[in-house]
Amino acid sequence: MSAKPANDVMEKIVSLCKRRGYVFPSSEIYGGLGSCWDYGPLGAELKRNIKTFWWDAMTNRRDDIEGLDAAILMHPQVWVTSGHVANFTDPMVDCKKCKARFRADKLEEARCPLKPSKSPLECGGELTEARKFNLMFKTFMGPVEDESATVYMRPETAQGIYVNFLNVKNSSRQKIPFGIAQIGKAFRNEITPGNFIFRTREFEQMEMQFFIHPSEDDKWFEYWREQRWQWYESLGIRMSKLRWHQHGEGELAHYAKAAFDIEYEYPFGWHELEGIHNRTDFDLGRHMDATKKDLRYFDERFPEKFVPYIIETSAGCDRTLLTTLVDAYDEIEVKGEQRVFLRLSPKISPIKAAIFPLVNKEGMPEYAEKVYHDLKRKFKVFYDDSGAVGRRYARMDEAGCPFCITIDGQTLQDQTMTVRDRDTMEQSRMTFAQIVDFLDTKVNG
Repeated sequence: MSAKPANDVMEKIVSLCKRRGYVFPSSEIYGGLGSCWDYGPLGAELKRNIKTFWWDAMTNRRDDIEGLDAAILMHPQVWVTSGHVANFTDPMVDCKKCKARFRADKLEEARCPLKPSKSPLECGGELTEARKFNLMFKTFMGPVEDESATVYMRPETAQGIYVNFLNVKNSSRQKIPFGIAQIGKAFRNEITPGNFIFRTREFEQMEMQFFIHPSEDDKWFEYWREQRWQWYESLGIRMSKLRWHQHGEGELAHYAKAAFDIEYEYPFGWHELEGIHNRTDFDLGRHMDATKKDLRYFDERFPEKFVPYIIETSAGCDRTLLTTLVDAYDEIEVKGEQRVFLRLSPKISPIKAAIFPLVNKEGMPEYAEKVYHDLKRKFKVFYDDSGAVGRRYARMDEAGCPFCITIDGQTLQDQTMTVRDRDTMEQSRMTFAQIVDFLDTKVNG
């Protein structure tokens, strides 16, 4: 991939997402809603595939991790105990000239709405003193809207796991070390969201909390660092675009003993993709103190009960989806024409294969439709009989479809079809049974 200006690349990706049905601005016909996005047909499929790929790695292929789907609305005391009500804040400043609000610790990255080429530090506006701004969305439960009815839209999914620690442990009969995995929505009233779906106010998390004995925390921390790195490699992300960032003393959260981020090099710079944290016994200890429920665990290997330490892996589904799009986006010249290729891995691509009749006559459409319906039982496939085959290839390349299957005159003679690879552009002839085996290998490994 050739280097391009960051704004240029992101603008092209945003345009492609709308054009091909990956991501649309939310409520667009009403002018949109700031940093809220809707996933179109291909985007919904890609997001579902990413979540399935994560869930499969975390639960289906393991015996030591259980799944959970906790409620978004929780008892408000949960967020008091966790520290979110008091501490889940960002420093905020206002510009007296343009009335815009900015994160005080991110002013160099922010853009002035009146002078987009300049930051709030450069535009000449006068900034107020920084003050704390709590990022949690509030709402009310029940018919009376007063302080006693206040509940919060969860800002993370992890607390739902902690308060269900005993429920999951007892019902599943798991023994430490074991984990609880969850995929779910979270909400943060970000002061300055942006970079498309990288930072939004409504997003989906993929989190796993692994409960261990305190003496084994270093071992399991390194284990999960390795596991999560390998997961991105299996997802098809280029390893040259990933790196580790260790949190120093000034960066560490108050609950963390150690923390590493997997960072990706986006067009707008290196930023966090996933965090791996040693949360110690902070969370279970706080909830145990607040509720007087005994959350300690007994293991015959150790002399006394203990509050488990927690190794957390926390990834954003939306951010992971953006990463796959950015990583897959490519432009090359084909026969004198600039073409866009979205080189998504077949494991997560929304469409696994497209089926084309070469021409709309001589029995080819009927044969192609039968192939389409037969393949559709196992894979997400697409049928297209409109326009020249070259144009159909180009549409599918841009949509991220890895394989195109063409039914031609020879198909009617020997039942073989042309399978064309998006990335190599190589073509080979296969029977229907061979195509099924080929796609199964590419999609499911």
